[in-house]
Amino acid sequence: MSIPEAFNEFFADLGLTSSQGAAPVVAVLRLSGAIGAVSMARRGLTLAALEPIIKRAFARRARAVCLVINSPGGSAVQSSQIAGLIRQYSQEKKIPVFAFVEDVAASGGYWLSLAADQIYADPMSVVGSIGVISASFGFHDLIERIGIERRVHAQGTHKSMLDPFKPEDEEDVRRLGEIQADIHKEFKSFVRARRGSRLRADDDVLFNGDVWTGNRALDLGLIDGLGDVRSVMRDKYGPNVRFQVLDRGPGFLQRLFGRLVPGQALGSFGGDSGGWVSDALAAVEERALWARFGL
Repeated sequence: MSIPEAFNEFFADLGLTSSQGAAPVVAVLRLSGAIGAVSMARRGLTLAALEPIIKRAFARRARAVCLVINSPGGSAVQSSQIAGLIRQYSQEKKIPVFAFVEDVAASGGYWLSLAADQIYADPMSVVGSIGVISASFGFHDLIERIGIERRVHAQGTHKSMLDPFKPEDEEDVRRLGEIQADIHKEFKSFVRARRGSRLRADDDVLFNGDVWTGNRALDLGLIDGLGDVRSVMRDKYGPNVRFQVLDRGPGFLQRLFGRLVPGQALGSFGGDSGGWVSDALAAVEERALWARFGL
């Protein structure tokens, strides 16, 4: 190795290049898990939890912000607020945002990806699910068989709407449908606003709640390309690009149980480091969301 090459390698290790000054820095923000409050043991993706690291991600020295997304969805409100905050910082700081789908960006997970200027996915990623869903159980026959009398006292005609211990009411279902239609309308409007002319299919295809692989999502215009965060960013900003990985860290119960039963970090960009106890407590609540996509 020549002396100039040795100097270049030394500066690259420091995040600098001798001929070009500071190497470009890209902030990497991992958005993994269900959206909304999941449990006491494991936090979901919420605006309150993510706001501090979103702010850090848009530090002045960052050339771009990358969202690495692996989410089956969840709260529409939290999805909208998180995406809105990312857009706000991107516009204020004039920093581009890129989204990278891992296993799945579905429903609210896809909503988060729309905060980016460009969206990438693996050819086998699951993308889409632009719809609204509500799922529950009915127990009125069960409690009658075992001799339980349930007493509910409420003010307001619809206060006990969709009570799982009462027979399903047609009026309740109609009202739920109206609420879901309003939310679906907002979702579709955000997709159109962010993807615009890049969409290449009719509404009855794009907005029917279906999901597609990364390959098919590219054909439909739901994403901009295929690739992972490292290869795409190196292609855009050069081989010396440096990644500043940001993580919100574990919650209180994760830190507590993590000390008692150490866990392993997940993924090449880090992950929740709480022990298996906190993961087990959250698994039941998240399982139904992930299972819809075969994961």
